[in-house]
Amino acid sequence: MRILQIIDSLDIGGAEKMAINYANSLAKSIEFSGLVATRKEGNLKNQINEKVNYLFLNRKKTIDFNAILRLKKYCKSNKIDYLQAHSSSFFTAFLVKLLYPKINIIWHDHNGLSEFLSTRKSVPLKIASYFFKGIVVVNYQLKNWAERTLNCKNVIYLANFTTLNSNEQKETFLKGIDGKRILCLANLRFQKNHFLLLEVAEKLKESHPDWTFHLVGKDFNDDYSSKIKSEIIAKNLSDTVFVYGSKSDTQNCISQCEIAILTSQSEGLPVALLEYGLNSKPVVSTEVGEIPLIIKNGENGFIVPKFDADAFYLSLKKLIENDELRMKLGQELNKTIIINNSEQAVIQNYTNWLQKIEHAE
Repeated sequence: MRILQIIDSLDIGGAEKMAINYANSLAKSIEFSGLVATRKEGNLKNQINEKVNYLFLNRKKTIDFNAILRLKKYCKSNKIDYLQAHSSSFFTAFLVKLLYPKINIIWHDHNGLSEFLSTRKSVPLKIASYFFKGIVVVNYQLKNWAERTLNCKNVIYLANFTTLNSNEQKETFLKGIDGKRILCLANLRFQKNHFLLLEVAEKLKESHPDWTFHLVGKDFNDDYSSKIKSEIIAKNLSDTVFVYGSKSDTQNCISQCEIAILTSQSEGLPVALLEYGLNSKPVVSTEVGEIPLIIKNGENGFIVPKFDADAFYLSLKKLIENDELRMKLGQELNKTIIINNSEQAVIQNYTNWLQKIEHAE
């Protein structure tokens, strides 16, 4: 098989990380594994394995004929069987398909707004889906939505997976006191609900003033970002909550923290949770998306209702006050991730699925 991943950018984010994970993993087992960034490169570029064939299209607008023609030529010369288009890059893949009908499109839906699918703009997607060979989704809500809404019968749920980056360069040094840091690895988007984090931070500052929160993720410098920063000042949390923006050395950031959290109001299966688990960190998370399939409350982490600042604070307090519990839950989460979200298991299921689609023709 010869498979090419397509993603709009290589900025740090869940979909972007998964595009690279698939490209890197498939490079170990198939004839050709490639990756195309259509619009923008970014901090994740240095995580692409040297065995992966990489192309940057430098697409300037939604319909950039020169970029589409370049990609068509690339696919033809490299005899690509499948374009695996991640998130919004399905449109680029669709245009290539129109010019080069021989190519097969797999759409990979990473939508983190699984709680708000009714508001999703889907007309272009519905049209493009007539040309999809298959659809990969990262949670069951997306699977139900795709089967109900789109025009492709081959839909599969595949859990996200991640791997440890042994070549990561340590660049980020977090503020605060060693042994008293809490990490939230999430881009500054409204579905990540950092306002809940600030509510919890206010409570924790009263009971455990030495503990600090560290927000690592892309800052879009928009209204949401401005409100978060204003709230930090208004709540007198400038010495408690620190915002770093996007960082490429996420394992290094995780290693500097005792506890990891997710405060989202909507999720698929966040790659951050998998990274927390691989690094054996105890986690407190809201009960959204596929997270309850991973975290069993009190066994390998704590899970609380979304928007419930009191429950979140109490769970966090339990971890802060009990070193042994932190270690136990971190180790249990690590075991869970290795068993259920391993690279080998997911890639095997993926390639088996593609083979079934081919044989069904």
